[in-house]
Amino acid sequence: MKKAQAHTSFLDSVNSNFEKAAPHTGLPAGLLAQIKACNSVYQMRFPVKIGKDYQVIEAYRVQHSHHRLPTKGGIRYSQKVNQDEVMALATLMTYKCAIVDVPFGGAKGGVKISPREYTPAQLQKITRRYTAELIRKNFIGPGIDVPAPDYGTGSREMAWILDTYMSFKGGEIDAAGCVTGKPVNQHGIQGRTEATGRGVFYALKEFASNKDDMAKLGLTPGLAGKTMAVQGLGNVGYYASKISQDEGDVKIICVAEYEGAIYKEDGIDIDKLMKYRKKNKGSILGFPGSKTMKSRKDVLEVKCDILVPAALENQIRKDNASKVKAKIIAEAANGPVTAEAETILLKKGIVIIPDMYINAGGVTVSYFEWLKNLSHMRFGRMEKRFNQRTYHNIAETVERLTGKSIGEKEKSVLLRGADEIDLVRSGLEETMINSYNQIRDVYNKKKNIKDLRTAAFVCALNKISSDYLSLGIFP
Repeated sequence: MKKAQAHTSFLDSVNSNFEKAAPHTGLPAGLLAQIKACNSVYQMRFPVKIGKDYQVIEAYRVQHSHHRLPTKGGIRYSQKVNQDEVMALATLMTYKCAIVDVPFGGAKGGVKISPREYTPAQLQKITRRYTAELIRKNFIGPGIDVPAPDYGTGSREMAWILDTYMSFKGGEIDAAGCVTGKPVNQHGIQGRTEATGRGVFYALKEFASNKDDMAKLGLTPGLAGKTMAVQGLGNVGYYASKISQDEGDVKIICVAEYEGAIYKEDGIDIDKLMKYRKKNKGSILGFPGSKTMKSRKDVLEVKCDILVPAALENQIRKDNASKVKAKIIAEAANGPVTAEAETILLKKGIVIIPDMYINAGGVTVSYFEWLKNLSHMRFGRMEKRFNQRTYHNIAETVERLTGKSIGEKEKSVLLRGADEIDLVRSGLEETMINSYNQIRDVYNKKKNIKDLRTAAFVCALNKISSDYLSLGIFP
C-alpha cells in the first residue's frame, strides 16, 4: 500500500514562490541566493520548573536577513512550532517589511508549547527564560532584533519580555524599543492590537476600489454588500471581520474557530458572536440563527466573495483547493495557501491577495511603536493643540466672512486635532494603499506576471537588492 504523499512544507512553499518571482527581477544569481538565505538560526532547549517537575522547552529565533537592522518579527507559541516553520516565517518577514517600506530585516521566533496547557504564571516563567536565552546570545535589542506578538502570544507576553530585558540591561535609554506590541501603559502604542486586522481591511478596500479588477471577478466596486467567510477568530480574524463589517458594510456569512464552524446566510454580527462565545464556555456553536457545519474546515469551501484564512499556514492545499468557491482570498494568516494549491486556485480565476502584503499591518504599526520608543514621545503630543487652534481660527474667519454660523456638531468634527490612534490609523492606511499600488504597478507592467504574489515578491526583491547594492557587497 502506497504512503500518502506529504504536503509541501511551509518553507518549501515560500521558496517556491521566491523562485517563481526571481527570473522577473533580472538580478544576479549570487545576489538572489543571498537574499533567499536565512542568515542566523538559533535553536535552543532550556529547562523550566512546571509544578513539581521540570520540562525542557524547545524554542527558536531566526534572523533571515541583515540587509537592514534591527531585524523584526513575532514570537509564536504553538505545539506545531519547528525550525522550518520559523525559518519560513522569518523569510516572509523580510519580504513583508520591504513591501511596506519598513526599514527592518526579517526575523521570527517560536516556542514549542500549547499556551492552553499552562497557567499565566507558568507562561511567564517560560517567556522570561526564553528572553534570557535571547539576551545571552545577543538575539534581542532595539538595534539588533525586535520581537512582537504572533499566534499564541499578545501584549502580556511582550510586557514580560520588556521587563526581563530591562532587568538585564539596566540604564539602556532605548530599552523600551527591544520589543513591540506592548501594553499602551508600558511603552506601547494605540492601535497596535487591531493593526493586522485593520491592515487587512484597508488592503481589501483598496483592491475593491478598482472597477476593472472587480469587474473581472463579476463584482461591483467597493466592499459594501460583499459576503465574507472567516477562518479563525483570534486577534487578526476578529479585527479583520469586525472592521470590515463596521466600516466596509461587509456581510460575514461564515466563521470557523477551534471548536467548529457556523453559517448564517443573512449575516453574523461579530460583536454579538464574541459575546455569545464568552457566555457559551468559549464556543461559537449554537449561535442564534446559525447552522453548525460538519467540519470547521468547511469554511474554506463556502460560496462567498471574500475568504479570509486567519488561522495557521497550509490550510488550503492541493487536496482541497479545487473545492474553494470564493472569488477573493485575503491571506490574513501567514502562508495559508500552499504553492501547489495556488496553481489550482489561479486556474479557477480566484484572486489571492498575498500574506506578505495584506497582513503587514502588524509590522507597520510595530514600526510606529518602535519609532515612538526611540523618540520617547507619543504621537500627536506636539501638534494636536496647535492644529486645534488653527482650525478654530479658520472656522471663525469663515463665519465672520460669510455671516453664517457653523453648527456645533459640524464644528466639533472640524476643530478636532489628531490623537495618537488617528495618526496610527492614517499612517497604516497610507502604507497599505501605497504598497498595493506598487504591487499592482508591477503586475500591470510585466505582462508575463499572472498573479499578485509574484508581483509582490518582485517588488520586495528589487527593494532588498537596492539595499545590498548600496552597501557595496555586490558591486
